[in-house]
Amino acid sequence: MRCRRRNHPRRGKRVNSNDGIPRKTAGRRHVLILGAATLVLAACGRDPAGPPSRAALPEVAVQAVASTVINVVNELPGRTTAYRVAEVRPQVNGVVKQRLFEEGSEVEEGEQLYQIDDAIYQAAHRKAAANLRTAELQAGRYAELAKVNAVSRQAHDDAQAAHQQARAEAELARINLTYSKVLSPISGRIGRSAVSEGALVTNGQATAMATVQQLEPIYVDMTQSSVELMGLRKAMETGQIRQDGKRGAPVRLRLEDGSIYEHEGTLQFSEVEVSPGTGSVTLRAQFPNPDRKLLPGMFVHAQVDSGRRDGVYLVPNQALMLGNGRSTVYVVDAENRIEARRVFNERMVDGQWMVTDGLREGDRIVVEGRQKVRPGAEVRIAGREQDAAGDPAVELATANPAAAR
Repeated sequence: MRCRRRNHPRRGKRVNSNDGIPRKTAGRRHVLILGAATLVLAACGRDPAGPPSRAALPEVAVQAVASTVINVVNELPGRTTAYRVAEVRPQVNGVVKQRLFEEGSEVEEGEQLYQIDDAIYQAAHRKAAANLRTAELQAGRYAELAKVNAVSRQAHDDAQAAHQQARAEAELARINLTYSKVLSPISGRIGRSAVSEGALVTNGQATAMATVQQLEPIYVDMTQSSVELMGLRKAMETGQIRQDGKRGAPVRLRLEDGSIYEHEGTLQFSEVEVSPGTGSVTLRAQFPNPDRKLLPGMFVHAQVDSGRRDGVYLVPNQALMLGNGRSTVYVVDAENRIEARRVFNERMVDGQWMVTDGLREGDRIVVEGRQKVRPGAEVRIAGREQDAAGDPAVELATANPAAAR
């Protein structure tokens, strides 16, 4: 019987567990396993409490603050008012015969504006003059007769009284005749005429015939809170506000179109009482107006010098987180960590906040990137540190009181 030959592996030949798998693929698998193991070991050896890298810190821009001296100027709304205003009214009755001025022109004091029909006043004046002459002659005759006792003392006295009465009536007739010529009471610019030729006017009528306004100089009336007024007076008493001799504090004017009026005015007076409804006081400034550029009723902004402030800081608006009463700024300390600082921002000065309390010389405040940080966080300073806002020298700045903080 013939035996079958079994297929045995050759003696001495190693059996490979990866038989059937290509050698190239098996080598790649070994490399991947070794790489994964290396990564796991590296991750396990890392300290989770270690500091973050410098590049991972939030980046902020800072500005070093420096104290400065500011001449604070309050800008107050106001309206222009004529220096003098005179409403022209008739002082006798009659019909207007003639208008003798051009509307909108300049008139002088005593210049005739209207002529009222004076026929009856001329007749009354001539009659009074005749009565005066008769009374004067009779009084003279009685005076001579009284010297020789030819008339009674009573008759003499009556003649003298009649003479004085006739003189007064003649003077009254002359005045009424003069009043038929309507004259300008002041020098200034006259407005439109409310009456024309042929109109009947009466003494003491409610409607003015015309209005004359003196525009050189001109007033500006403005309102200021009583608290700020007390500060203004204190600054004037301590010499913080420049005054020209006996004149008041200087005032500048910004017109409706934003331009600055070329002539400087002076503060004249303040109202004697505070408005109980608004808590404000009316101030009045006087300005020269040679070119008649300012007209009554114009809305303007008066810039009133409110004194010198020392040791204040100018902070950009974007650096502040406004609050009620006090605001907050982020300050970067020596270890580049954020500190929240409470400050008092009094008012806006040329687009920046004037901070009077809460900052120190050289403090680095965050001006950009504030939204990315929190108090106590470490930060990285971006670029070069910005210079302090403002010059240590005296600055002239326009300031608006903060409406809300």
